[in-house]
Amino acid sequence: MAMKPEDVLKVIAAHRGEAICVPTMTTGPAWREMQPEDFSVGCVGFMGGASSLGLGLALARPERRVVVFDGDGSLLMQLGSLATIAGARPRNLIHLLFKNGVYHTSGSQEIPGGLVVDFVTMAKGAGYKTTLQIGDLEEFKRRFPKMLTEEGPIFAELITTLADKTPMTDRRGVPFDQQAGKLREKLLGAQR
Repeated sequence: MAMKPEDVLKVIAAHRGEAICVPTMTTGPAWREMQPEDFSVGCVGFMGGASSLGLGLALARPERRVVVFDGDGSLLMQLGSLATIAGARPRNLIHLLFKNGVYHTSGSQEIPGGLVVDFVTMAKGAGYKTTLQIGDLEEFKRRFPKMLTEEGPIFAELITTLADKTPMTDRRGVPFDQQAGKLREKLLGAQR
């Protein structure tokens, strides 16, 4: 079974509250449409960086949940981030892996290992507090609200289909430096 990424993002949008979200690659266009002026910073342009960016935000803002929307091709670029995150033990980090078995953004070439790669075992071996795999939208609807209250780091491999849009087909994105500046202003404003 596989979930449509846009449906997963709708569930996240409905339950996240004021969590900081870090969408990457194929989750970016749909998330920008759903949550255009929120506590998010997209990770397009530095493939594999979403989990590290999310870790930095989680450590800098321990009072807020941070939810990373990673891609399987992206995570393969920086597998060491699993051990770094587990070692830092951010209690407020949820690492969602959108697994479709391809580098969707660059033309849907199969990632090394395709759908056989077991990221859950890798995250568990690295030391994440909670690891799980979800391939059913109803199960995700039940489990995601609980993830927002559980101690992290949490890693959830989400079995998904391809997204409707990618950063390459939807060029309406905002440059990273502008996104980061807006997020910083919002977070500083929220502290007052």
